[in-house]
Amino acid sequence: MYFPSCTLLLFLILTTQHFIPSHSENCNPDDKKALLQIKQQFGNPTKLSSWDPTTDCCNSTWLGVDCDNFTPTYRVIDLDLSDLDLPKPVSIPPSITNLSSLSLLFLTRIPNLVGPIPQSISKLNNLRYLSITQTNISGEIPEILSQIKTLVTITLSNNKLTGPLPATLSTIPSLAGIAFEGNQLTGTIPESYGSFPKLFTGLLLSRNRLSGKIPASLGKLNLADVWLSQNAFEGDASMFFKSNISTLTILLAKNSFSFDIGKVGLSKDLNALDLRNNKIYGVLPEGLSNLRFLHKLNVSYNNLCGQIPQLRFDETCYAHNKCLCGSPLPACKI
Repeated sequence: MYFPSCTLLLFLILTTQHFIPSHSENCNPDDKKALLQIKQQFGNPTKLSSWDPTTDCCNSTWLGVDCDNFTPTYRVIDLDLSDLDLPKPVSIPPSITNLSSLSLLFLTRIPNLVGPIPQSISKLNNLRYLSITQTNISGEIPEILSQIKTLVTITLSNNKLTGPLPATLSTIPSLAGIAFEGNQLTGTIPESYGSFPKLFTGLLLSRNRLSGKIPASLGKLNLADVWLSQNAFEGDASMFFKSNISTLTILLAKNSFSFDIGKVGLSKDLNALDLRNNKIYGVLPEGLSNLRFLHKLNVSYNNLCGQIPQLRFDETCYAHNKCLCGSPLPACKI
């Protein structure tokens, strides 16, 4: 049988292509190498058994690994490792910082994760969301985090972190919130925190050992969530109360704050206000009764006086004040 040369070439391509096995995979080889090193440095936990070196790390079967499937590079961009059953206490694997395209890093509920946050984390210069929570990591929050200019949120809650709040975090142009509650942090809130970006909305620092006065500069922020409970703060915190922004939660319980609650503004979107165990004085604002989303209120153990606004909260929410009166407490004397 005779084929013209061009036809013969096409025939050979079409017939042989079917029988040539494909050994290609989407996973970037450097990323795959880093992931396998992470698995080894973690002690080869059983939950990472899906990290099989013979398979493609971007085929959606590797636990907690997501790749960028919208570009030809197929780089690992998300690493979400929760509830890892580490066989023994280990530090954060250094190979994590070799995942250069990482945008999200979650290390949560890993009791055997110990040691400090490595300085090399600054190599992750595409990181947007960092969450290391419910572990036993310790040491200080590294100032070097401020070198990651892409960060949007930093969540380091419920660990054993110590030392001061890094003053340089306010230089991160895209930062929208920090959550450091449930640690052993000490010192004051840096004055520089009043210079957080305009989009910064979350300051979550409850259950630490922080102290001192709140910098007045924080009044420039438009915070949606303020969590400062169970520290040793003192003085004025009225700068967090504004009627012209959307504040959702203000949790200031168990400090030594002292200011006139009757002179503050109230956000119409406020849904939780916890001021118990402080030295706050004045009359509760009548505007509280107009907050239709308010589902949590506790002002007990303060120095408040006067008529309680019409609200649906029981007497424990108002108990142990100087002279609050009216339902659900005894009626005010005329």
